Amino acid sequence: MNIVVCYKIVPDEQDALVQPDRTLSFDRAALKIGDYDLNAVEAGAVLAEQTGATLTCLTAGGDAVEDSKIKKAILARGPQANVAVKDASLTEAGSTKTAQVLAAAVKTLDDVELVLCGEGSADRYSQQVGVQLGELLQWPVINAVTAIQLDGSQARVERTVDNVVETLEVPLPAVISVAADMNVPRIPSMKDILGAGKKPSNIVDFAAIGYTDAPEAVEVVSTLAPEQRERACTILEGSDDETVAKFVAMIREQL
Repeated sequence: MNIVVCYKIVPDEQDALVQPDRTLSFDRAALKIGDYDLNAVEAGAVLAEQTGATLTCLTAGGDAVEDSKIKKAILARGPQANVAVKDASLTEAGSTKTAQVLAAAVKTLDDVELVLCGEGSADRYSQQVGVQLGELLQWPVINAVTAIQLDGSQARVERTVDNVVETLEVPLPAVISVAADMNVPRIPSMKDILGAGKKPSNIVDFAAIGYTDAPEAVEVVSTLAPEQRERACTILEGSDDETVAKFVAMIREQL
C-alpha cells in the first residue's frame, strides 16, 4: 500500500513586503514547506508506521522543487521517497491546474490507496486542490478530517462540524484533507535529517506523467494588500459617569 501526501513549497509569509502600489514582494522571502501541509505529512507518517505502508511525498512547482534543503526537510519527516513535478508554469499555478498535475502524477505511482492533503496552501489557502484532486481521480474525497484509522479496504475518519463530531467510513482509494488542529508535526532529529539525504527524490516533467499543459481555469487579475487607513486615536480622560457615557456614545457612532 502506498500513501501519497501532497505538499506545496511556498515563500515564508513573514518575509513578505508590501510595496507602495500595494503589491506584495517575496523577493527576499525564504522558501519553506506550507504549514498546513506539515499536518498532512505527519498524519501520513503515523499511518505508515501503524500499517507498514510506503509513504511518498508529492509536489508540483517551478525551480523551487529542486531546492536541496526543502527535499531534506520533507524527507526527514517520514516519507520514504519524494516526487516533484517541475515546470515553469507551475510557479504561479492556480488550484485547478495544480490538481490536474497532481492527479496525473498520482496515476503514475504504484499501489496508491490514500492521498493526503493539508486543509489549504499557506500562500493562497483556496482549500480547493484536495476536492478537485478527488474528482479528477474519481475517488471519494472528504475534508476537515481530525482523525484517521485504516481498516482493510476502508478508512474510518472523524471530523468536527460545528459542535458535532462526525465518524465516517470512506472506501479506499480516497483523497483526504486533514485539519490544521489534527496533530502537531514532528521536529526531525539530526539522524532523520542526515538520513533524508540518502532517500530517493525524483524530478519529473509534464511528459513523464502524461500531462498536456492547459490554460488556467481562473485568471488572477491582481493581488493587493488592503488599503492602509489612519487609526483613530481619541483619548478620553476621567472616570466619572459623563466620560463613560461619552465613550459609549462614540462607540455606538462607530458601529
